[in-house]
Amino acid sequence: MRILIVAATPIEVAPVVAGLRALSGRGPRLTRYAHAAHDVDVLITGVGMVATAAWCSHVLALSRYDLALNVGVCGSFDPDLKPGDVVQVVTDCLAELGAEDGEAFVSIHELNLPAEDEFRNVAPPANAALGRLPAVRGITVNTVHGNERSIAAMTMRCRPQVESMEGAAFMQSCLIHEIEFAQVRAVSNVVERRNRDAWKLAEAIGALGVVALSILEHQ
Repeated sequence: MRILIVAATPIEVAPVVAGLRALSGRGPRLTRYAHAAHDVDVLITGVGMVATAAWCSHVLALSRYDLALNVGVCGSFDPDLKPGDVVQVVTDCLAELGAEDGEAFVSIHELNLPAEDEFRNVAPPANAALGRLPAVRGITVNTVHGNERSIAAMTMRCRPQVESMEGAAFMQSCLIHEIEFAQVRAVSNVVERRNRDAWKLAEAIGALGVVALSILEHQ
């Protein structure tokens, strides 16, 4: 099986890579590995939805994969999702796609513009490790939330459980290229006013690596 693992930064995928066997050959931002009977390519896109969409579409246009797996960290709006928890994002949306009208937000649909802003994984891989993860709703943003008023407004408007800067872009790329996929994220922090001292980034990345390797082993 050919598997593509996508991450925004090397640190987010480091524990996964440590469990793989490196192979020769690589392209721009792409490194080749093997794990059990799988050929595994790891793509580092860079941070943000534009980089993720561009690099995912570039790679998926050149090669055919049986599965694409997006791994990374996220912030949690949901009090039941604590730092270190790992989730599967099955619905993701481009929360900022629209316009401001004074204090109000006007959605892309209310503007009558032709654009997609929500993406669903209606048929996740039948994978035992993946199936044990909570299925959650995410938002993808250019600016992560750190203001009480904007957090409250986003919670009312989109009712997200987690947020990232890449997830929806990955999902749209996979849907366009008609490839089976999953977005798996570990909570590194609660969405609140920026407080790096409360983040548990190392714990989140460690938990993410364990889950990602388990997904590969059950695939």
